[in-house]
Amino acid sequence: MDAEDDNFFSRLVRGGNTFEDRLRNAPRDDDDPPGPRDAPPFLEELEPETPLQKLIRHWMNERHAPDILPTEEDLLSRLLDHIRSQSETVQLLRSDPSSSEEEHFRIMLVQTEVERVKFIVRSYLRTRLFKIEKYARHIMTNADVQQRLSQSEVDHARRFAKLTDQHFFHAILQSLPESQQALDEQPPFVPSIIAEPDKTRAVFVHARQDCPPVRLPDGTALEMQKGHISLTPYWVVEQLVARGQVELV
Repeated sequence: MDAEDDNFFSRLVRGGNTFEDRLRNAPRDDDDPPGPRDAPPFLEELEPETPLQKLIRHWMNERHAPDILPTEEDLLSRLLDHIRSQSETVQLLRSDPSSSEEEHFRIMLVQTEVERVKFIVRSYLRTRLFKIEKYARHIMTNADVQQRLSQSEVDHARRFAKLTDQHFFHAILQSLPESQQALDEQPPFVPSIIAEPDKTRAVFVHARQDCPPVRLPDGTALEMQKGHISLTPYWVVEQLVARGQVELV
């Protein structure tokens, strides 16, 4: 576990700021004073993030992106292990009769902090589960998408796609001619029955650093400076999101 993880809750026990205050007052990249640049702006390294800041960024990206983003299994595992250990420590302190009233109050703050982090984790996982079930058949026919998922998510998508196929067959397809019973059949001028992410959907994107130019649908180039917010189709900034140069808001 990183030192940042160990200090995550201990700062609160010593009387630190609340969860919202730390997020509101956290330093942003655009707060840095301008200085000389030895490399192109879009090659500069971003400021290091705490595990919680990373989770919040990936959570917001997942909620706003129309496509399924790469899983953050390692980050979630680290945070969940730390939350588990903190919860056990809190229970031991609460049962200690020698704890003062002030210490009990701080323990309650730590418990509140733990529950807030749990909420973000649950919301992140629910968002991914919704997308996996919505695009289950698309996932099973696309190896590139499967690489973004954990093994348990791929297994769930496979089971869900199988159950959906069985339901469609018994409810509708078995009554159709044999030549029309395939779900992946796509006649001309007829939308596909398999749901796929709509990457043309517009998203708000915030530049975490100076970004290289991207091409807009009308052919013009968009070069986002650090702190800039744009409304653009998701496919335009998809690679910037994957590299962490921008975040969805």
